[in-house]
This record gives sequence, C-alpha cells and structure tokens, in this order.
Amino acid sequence: MDSLYSRFVFPLLRRMDAETVHERTLRLLELGQGRMTRPFLHKIAGQLPYQPIAFAGLTFPNVLGMAAGFDKDIRVATGLAALGFGHIEVGTLTPRPQAGNPRPRIFRLLADGAIINRMGFPNGGVAAAVPRLRQLAAQPHDFVLGASLGKQKETPLADAAGDYIAVMRAVYPFADYLAVNISSPNTPGLRELQGGNYLSQLLGTLTAENASLAQTQNVSKRPLFVKIAPDLTVAELDEILTAVQDNQIDAIIATNTTVNRDGLTSVKQKEAGGLSGLPLRQQSTEIIQHIHRQTNGRLPIIGVGGVRTADDVQEKLDAGASLVQLYTSLVYEGPGLPGRLLRALAPSSTN
Repeated sequence: MDSLYSRFVFPLLRRMDAETVHERTLRLLELGQGRMTRPFLHKIAGQLPYQPIAFAGLTFPNVLGMAAGFDKDIRVATGLAALGFGHIEVGTLTPRPQAGNPRPRIFRLLADGAIINRMGFPNGGVAAAVPRLRQLAAQPHDFVLGASLGKQKETPLADAAGDYIAVMRAVYPFADYLAVNISSPNTPGLRELQGGNYLSQLLGTLTAENASLAQTQNVSKRPLFVKIAPDLTVAELDEILTAVQDNQIDAIIATNTTVNRDGLTSVKQKEAGGLSGLPLRQQSTEIIQHIHRQTNGRLPIIGVGGVRTADDVQEKLDAGASLVQLYTSLVYEGPGLPGRLLRALAPSSTN
C-alpha cells in the first residue's frame, strides 16, 4: 500500500460515506473516458502488457476484469478499460428499475481490508441500460463486455427464469457474455436458486433461450456463465457442478460475497450483507481448487474474492482459474491498481 492514492487520497475518502464516494468516482470516470480526456486515464494505468487469453470462445486482452456491481448501469465501462481492465462485467441488471435496500448499505471494514454491502441490485432497469449498451457495442473497443443478469426482488423463485430471460433478451445483441447471478446474499431467497432442482431447471431454460436468441438474431451464441456463492458445502457445490455441466454452461464465476464473519476485527462486522475483500481470499480460492479438481480442469473458471496483489491473482490462477476479477481492492488501492497488477504478472506469464 505504498501508492500515492493509499497514502494521501484514500485517507480523505474514508471520511466520506462509501456510496457517496462511489457515485463521485463514477462521475469522474464518466468525465475521464471522453475521447479528449481518456489519455489521462491511460497515464494513470501506465504501460500495459498485452497478453491475450482465450476463454469460453472469446479472446480477453488480459487476465484482469472488473467484477459486477461497480458499473451497475453501464456508465463507465470504457473508463475502466482505459485503466487496464481486460473485461468489465456490468450490472447486475433487473427487468425493471429497482431502488435496492435502504441506505447506508456499504460499510468499509478498514482493519480487515474488506467491505460489507447490502445493495440489493439497485439499477435503473434493463430498458434504461440498453441505449448505453448499444452505444458501447457500436464503437470499436478493446475489452470484453459481460452483462450480469438478475432477478427482481419481489419475483417469486418459481418465476425467476422469466426475469433472467427478460434481461437476457434485452442485452443479447450487445453483451459478449452473460453472467447469471444466483448468489447475491442481498436479494431474499436468491441463493436458493443454487439448489439442484431449481438450478438445473433454470439453467436448462436459459440455455434453450440462448440458442433460440442466437438463431433468431443471427448472431453467435453468447457464452453463459454462472456466479456462485462461497458459502457452500462440498455436497452443495458438487450438486451445482453437476447442473452446470449437464446444461453445458460455458464457465463458472467463483465467487460472490460471503456471509461468513470469521476472523474479522472491525466493529462493523455485524452489519448485514455480503462481505468482500481480503477475508474472502482463501475461501474463494478453495472453491476454485475444488471446481478445478472435480471437473478435471474442463470447466473454465473466473476467480473472484480477496484479490489485492499480483500474488493474489497468481494464487487464483494456480488454483485453476483462467481469469480473475476484483472490486474491493480498487477502493483501497486506487485507479492505478490494474496497471500495477498486470505489469507485476507479466514476467511470470512469459516464462
């Protein structure tokens, strides 16, 4: 944590409400991603190594991605790419606008290098996002764009597939891949969709819709990913892996935030919501290792959780992930983090 940001900027930001800081960050990135101002973001990023990775039928310019939740309404994907992210997962999007849970709903656990959030999928709804997605897709861009699909809070689990399909249909022409978010702890009952019966039926429905949309829109079939929780027993995880493989899902994202609070020291640990950041690192890595072992490396994995240093990225890759996403560490380390990580990883990846 020796960067200018960590020593001087973050100590000022931490005095402000976390969600207010996030909104101001989005506004600055919106300003910075303009054609005339984008060189400033490139300067922050520094020289970036180009190390393309083939994954799920797509070519990613590098190993590092921004996890869903940062750019919920597709406002700053271009700016994030300028900072070095090779892929950006936007959303989570729901069929209709959704306010999410009451504020405050983001809490920094400074002593633990973590964040607890209970956002609840706040977003302007997929219809409002489509014009921005269309504009992004129409412009030349050198990053992979993923869209995270969500369920409306009030939609019963039995009707969840309809919500996911509605979002899928809206974003289909514009997204490079689709991520099915069934693992946020902040939408009541959502994680129940990870159960074998629910999940297999849901994934079968979405896989069929994927094939149908590709045919009717005369485009290539979009890779379909599933994002899972870290708070799973081995038996539950194996049940998910069976459903994922039976339905020919293209990749798994491991993992979302955790409800586990073991080992925390911050007084804010009792806040409800999903925990992200350093305490999640080992938990998510162990999930990745198990998936890789159980599938004999045949199921592509995006590793997420507790990624803050190049060693953390490498740990996820060594465990079996092919790509890595982050979010929380950007809060603590600042906008120069992606470039620093990619440069630190470059020598080892060329051996």
